[in-house]
Amino acid sequence: MKTKNSIVNKSFQKIQKVFGASMVVLCLFGLESCENSFLDVVPDNITTVESAFKLRNEAKKYLYTCYAYIPKNGDGVYNIGMLAGDETWIPPNRAAITSYAFNIATGTQRKANTYMNAWEGNYQGAGPGDRYPLYDGIRHCNVFLENVEDRTKVPDLQEGERLRWIAEVKFLKAYYHYYLMRMYGPIPVVRVNIPIDASNDQIQVPREPIDSSVDYLVSLLDEAAVALPPQITDRLNELGRVTKPVALGIKAELLLMAASPLFNGNSDMVGLNAKDGTPLFNPVYDATKWKRAADAAKEAIDAAEANGHKIFYKNNVAFTISQTAKTKLNITQAVTEPWNDEVIWANPNSRTYELQRLCMMPLATTVSHSQARKVFSPTIESATNFYTKNGVPIEEDKTLTFGDITELKEATTADKFNIKEGYRTSILNFNREPRFYADLGFDGAIFYKSSSGSDETKEVIRAKYQDYAGSADAFDFNVTGYYIKKLINWDQTFGGGTMYKEYAWPELRLADLYLMYAEALNEADGTAATTEVLKYVDAIRTRAGLSGVVDSWTNFSNNPSKYTTKDGMREIIHRERSIEMAFEGKNYWDIRRWKKATQEFNEPVKGWNVYGITEANYYQVVTLSQQRFVAPRDYFWPIEETTLIRNPNLIQNPGW
Repeated sequence: MKTKNSIVNKSFQKIQKVFGASMVVLCLFGLESCENSFLDVVPDNITTVESAFKLRNEAKKYLYTCYAYIPKNGDGVYNIGMLAGDETWIPPNRAAITSYAFNIATGTQRKANTYMNAWEGNYQGAGPGDRYPLYDGIRHCNVFLENVEDRTKVPDLQEGERLRWIAEVKFLKAYYHYYLMRMYGPIPVVRVNIPIDASNDQIQVPREPIDSSVDYLVSLLDEAAVALPPQITDRLNELGRVTKPVALGIKAELLLMAASPLFNGNSDMVGLNAKDGTPLFNPVYDATKWKRAADAAKEAIDAAEANGHKIFYKNNVAFTISQTAKTKLNITQAVTEPWNDEVIWANPNSRTYELQRLCMMPLATTVSHSQARKVFSPTIESATNFYTKNGVPIEEDKTLTFGDITELKEATTADKFNIKEGYRTSILNFNREPRFYADLGFDGAIFYKSSSGSDETKEVIRAKYQDYAGSADAFDFNVTGYYIKKLINWDQTFGGGTMYKEYAWPELRLADLYLMYAEALNEADGTAATTEVLKYVDAIRTRAGLSGVVDSWTNFSNNPSKYTTKDGMREIIHRERSIEMAFEGKNYWDIRRWKKATQEFNEPVKGWNVYGITEANYYQVVTLSQQRFVAPRDYFWPIEETTLIRNPNLIQNPGW
């Protein structure tokens, strides 16, 4: 463990010091401005944690402290899933940014000075400045609960508000544990803080079995859901605080993880036992876990929809534009439109200005590389993953061929809203689904933004080495020839200073929940649930401008009956999810929980030759790296060696 600091009540002065430090950066409510009181450190006359719970205003600050530990996933450096897999690549040798998640992608994780160490809070694992180690966050949650559940404290706090605050912190406590479990597998579960006079045996807390840990976290989330509001009514001051649909949604996500192959009957973990011999994983597969996950996802969907959440469509466009442009806006603005109805949980503490700048590419010679850094580079594998225009995988489409992707094709009038008419680019970039053109930029691609008005073909990405979006900068350069458009709000503008419209990072969207439900229901009930599964998958496909699964596979797939089997539907759902959630940091965790990482992360990472000046030179496939994923070792983070020394009751993960 992290010694007493992680889980033990320190002296009141020590807790007050940490409490104050974490408050400095916290601005929970709203993106436009924050009340000054939200930024206050504890007042000068409050020197103990007990004093922090004498009055409502001070207790509220401690509530915000508990919120401050939510991982900053709107920053590409701290969102582990964005750069730890193979979806997105960045310049080597930290030329543009330093990302320790990228060290995981390149196979250099280590057990001494562990990268992205959220347990101890090192190497970007604990957010900006490593100020937010999750066990510290859990300790703060326990301090809060211990005090606010005591009705003799905070006497000016009304009971209804007290119950809501308790529920919020129970949710946060469960979420922080879940986040750690996703990385480390079995962890010590800190139900209550250990007293400062505890014995060594009490302090040296062991890891707990996955199943009992999940059950405890589910109980916390259920308790939280009962007292949380169904929606935020005070949108001016409270956006970002958790609601009942948030708690139920994260419960569904937790149970989906627990039902998945990495956690459910994983034979690779046989022998991973606590010091007393207790198995930390149940080696027997339990099919009922999928049913439990499906029920939880449906409960979350029902609660979300009952409170106004729905699949997003961009209906308030002031310009006359084509259906092609509307569909692309439906797709991207579901993520980037602030507080839209699809977003169930967004984190306003995680700003997205720099993320957008890392994705954006110059669209004219007047735009500098520092304004549009373009260093987040989707790989050719990512581009290949999207469907064809017929809504099936490119390797299954019986009407289209993508054999030699270095073959070039010239865009026609029919392509003009996606590719500049008359421009020659790879055949991989033609005849693709709307999400391909909404999410990805490439040489010759159209980038429609609000500043284009009704002129949908105004902005074109020119990506060869000497072009304005090319990779000629010494530091901020793209390494694959593909760019991320999905994460850039369409209100981005150049001229008079580059402006990016910030949005609170969407931690959970309704589309995510739909796909969770479809996956769990298919695993639980198989073909008996096909109609219900298709209902939710097709809702995502409809927004994406595609026909339903049955029509697409029947008419265009070389495996037309694929959706009629449980295994075939599983493949369809996995692919649909990987496309819909692309570049949001979700796919990395999905590949791990599905136990597909041995296959996915042991392949060469490829891109175009971004140093090419001519078509012939540019459209050559180059290998950027050969990934290496060692199973079962790399499925879970190593526990830091010094942590194991301090707590001999901890057992290291297999392979480390």
